[in-house]
Amino acid sequence: MAKRHKLKITVLKRLKPSEVFKEAQVKGAPIEACTVFKDGEEFIVETGEMPKGFCSWAWDDIYKVVNVLRFGGDFPWFEDKGVSVNCCTDGLRPVVFKIERI
Repeated sequence: MAKRHKLKITVLKRLKPSEVFKEAQVKGAPIEACTVFKDGEEFIVETGEMPKGFCSWAWDDIYKVVNVLRFGGDFPWFEDKGVSVNCCTDGLRPVVFKIERI
């Protein structure tokens, strides 16, 4: 059985729509950054389950990366082993995460 590693997910940055677009892309779109997370917030993944308080949409977006790192895999485009930087797919106000083995 493959060894499973603990991971830490850190919220690096929540982007406001104004940081992504010069003008609103759709009527009634949110105007603030994601309110689910706070910049610098950290979550620990021990069992592969979504951490308490984590956004289920964002979890679905990063889950494949979580599994690669949990089972000891690495991404060759990152010099540091056991690390990845990914974001959720909210096109208007994405959240950028650092995911790392601990």
